[in-house]
Amino acid sequence: MPSYTAPTKDYAYLTQDVFDLSSQNIPGYEDLDRDFTTAVIGEAGKLASEVMSPVNQTGDQEGCTLENGVVRTPTGFSEAFDALRDGGWPGIDMPEEYGGQNMPFVMHTAVNQMFSAANHALIMYPGLTHGAASALLAHASDEQKNTYLPNMVSCKWTGTMNLTEPHCGTDLGLLRTKAEPQEDGTYKVSGQKIFISSGDHDMAENIIHLVLAKIPGEPNNVKGISLFIVPKFLVNEDGSLGARNGVSVGNLEKKMGIHGNATCVMNYDGATGYLVGEVNKGMRAMFTMMNEARIGAALQGVSAAELGYQNALAYAKDRLQGRDVTGVKNPEGPADPLIVHPDIRRNLMDQKSFVEAGRALGVWSSMKLDQAHRNNDADALALISLLTPVMKGFCSDKGFDMAVQSQQILGGHGYIEEWGLSQCLRDARIAQIYEGANGIQALDLVARKLPSDNGKAFRDFIALVSGFIAEHKDDETIGAEVIAPLKAALNDLQTAAMTFVQNGMKDINATLSGSYDFMHLFGHVLLGYMWGLQAVASQAALAAGSEDPAFHDAKLLSARFYNTRHLPMTATHLARIKTTAAPVMEMDVEAF
Repeated sequence: MPSYTAPTKDYAYLTQDVFDLSSQNIPGYEDLDRDFTTAVIGEAGKLASEVMSPVNQTGDQEGCTLENGVVRTPTGFSEAFDALRDGGWPGIDMPEEYGGQNMPFVMHTAVNQMFSAANHALIMYPGLTHGAASALLAHASDEQKNTYLPNMVSCKWTGTMNLTEPHCGTDLGLLRTKAEPQEDGTYKVSGQKIFISSGDHDMAENIIHLVLAKIPGEPNNVKGISLFIVPKFLVNEDGSLGARNGVSVGNLEKKMGIHGNATCVMNYDGATGYLVGEVNKGMRAMFTMMNEARIGAALQGVSAAELGYQNALAYAKDRLQGRDVTGVKNPEGPADPLIVHPDIRRNLMDQKSFVEAGRALGVWSSMKLDQAHRNNDADALALISLLTPVMKGFCSDKGFDMAVQSQQILGGHGYIEEWGLSQCLRDARIAQIYEGANGIQALDLVARKLPSDNGKAFRDFIALVSGFIAEHKDDETIGAEVIAPLKAALNDLQTAAMTFVQNGMKDINATLSGSYDFMHLFGHVLLGYMWGLQAVASQAALAAGSEDPAFHDAKLLSARFYNTRHLPMTATHLARIKTTAAPVMEMDVEAF
């Protein structure tokens, strides 16, 4: 059975030593000192390790079942969900007026990354609810907020988002679900939605579905989509639950992974719905939820890699196999532990350096979101909008790759379900697909986000990292092996963007065929920057006489490893981008 230990020590390092949250000029951050953040993260870590993790494999083995129209969750899920709910964790960053704790988003990210690593399938139930609540906070009427948010913030009620239909995934202009206006101001919603995560379950009294639909007579394309609240049970004026609405589960999908989460086919048969925001502005409202979910998917990739790494590391230290080529390391035993072998260490360092940089990226990006929303900072919002597809695509891709590598450490045991690495890999795979498949993320990045506002957000990012490089390039300890590779990678990123600028209008296929490489190139630069920030922090801690020098030495070694071993991949991605569209587009369809 796989185990999970929450990385509370690393979060203390990130929140205090690297980013020094309480010194940031962001409202609410003044309270995020070491004592406070350590207490919050410590309690969340206990919940993740002691309550959520033990039912992770159970969820995979049992899955969800559909009985008489109701979804039943696996053994132990309801109790773990109650513990989440009773601790107030789902509303940690939500407004106090709706029952939340109004902490900055950065704290939500830190605790939910641990929850996701402990039990990916379970945390999706409150995760989808959080996204739905965020969409209502931004776009719903006051009456709607007062009706739904208190119970959603507490997770007494949960939420979903309903986009995809059997014939319609990315191209939402093709959706057929309709919403017919009624005399009382409500709508009758009819249609079918598929792949609806957390679509039904037995852990909450009500489920609030946010459904995209078209109103008859409005444009029959993406500009004619509106968003509707469609509750499982109607809500009476006094807040009590009323009649069952015309929404039902048609089927439970049988999936590769995340078996403990109910992925439903949802049927809407004249269900009562309530318009959110303006007619035909549904996509704008839904993308409030989608963007949050995409950052969440990025961190799910990191979380899967972390779970795999922890178990692969334990196995590599314990499993005796072969002898160290430089000399026996375990003379009392029949063989040396796996971890003495160079290729095993290379594999583990790949995992460690990705996980720790990805965790730092989660904290840093959440700070930028807090800066955007709490300071009303348009530049910070534009920057995180640019980086969202990079994070989602790169981190979920690499998270899956790292899950594969962790499985490889266990050899044959990694292929056996009992050890849990198969589940880790299978669960990780979905993060590359849902919330917008990663190929779509790459297209969104180069076609929309990169040129937005004449590339201002991209230039801001380049200036940010360039300033960091200039400040530390001559540092004796990290200049050559951390900063110099980051500078070369950043130059590759700039060159790739300029290639798109020069060729994009003349050959749009060249830009689009290079988009996936650009997304990964950008992702490497982001993680290289995260390692630069950590290297500077650990170097300062050592200079100040840290009581834990081994921890900071390991950080410096990890920074050197990632920036010297992984950042050179940016040159490969740039070379691919420069090949233009010819190798991709010239073959006739019939020749495939």
